[in-house]
Amino acid sequence: MSTTQEPTDGAEETLARDSVLEVLRNERRRHAMHYLKRARRRDDPIEVRELAEHVAAWENDKPVERLSYRERKRVQNALHQFHLPKMEDHGFVEYDSRRGAVTLTAAAAENDFYVDVLPTRGIPWGLYYLGFSAVMTVALAAALVHIAPFSTVPALDWCVFFATALFVSSLGHFYDNYYRMRLGAREKPPEVE
Repeated sequence: MSTTQEPTDGAEETLARDSVLEVLRNERRRHAMHYLKRARRRDDPIEVRELAEHVAAWENDKPVERLSYRERKRVQNALHQFHLPKMEDHGFVEYDSRRGAVTLTAAAAENDFYVDVLPTRGIPWGLYYLGFSAVMTVALAAALVHIAPFSTVPALDWCVFFATALFVSSLGHFYDNYYRMRLGAREKPPEVE
């Protein structure tokens, strides 16, 4: 998990790395953060009830309308008693427990949080690039020492092919990180999809 800090109104808003790791290590808090980032209503507080409904829907893998009272209440109580106060202590939210309202702090709103979730059939990007580099090295070496069938294609053509493949892979990696793994970027949190 990582953050990027951007200056806000001349002052740099930051969250300590340990605070980010502490808050985002819990799935329920990640879901809450995802919803708050999606809502982006810093000036208009979000009701804890609304937040709890969406978090409960993601946890139970069902639409908000199909949640039972018990499913909603269990998440709402946990948010109210434990998670939102912890998020407030670490500077992520401003939580008014009497009104049952929560808003993102400027620091949390300005920072992007990425959660790397590996799909069940996926491979990590680092392993992908390692394999890509190994295939590229073998193909280029074989073309340079004239081993068939690699020698039938000039080494320069191999270089152009691999440069293009690397560019396409990098675009895929960028999309994966920025649009799929960033909290608040998509309809559902990364772990739910």
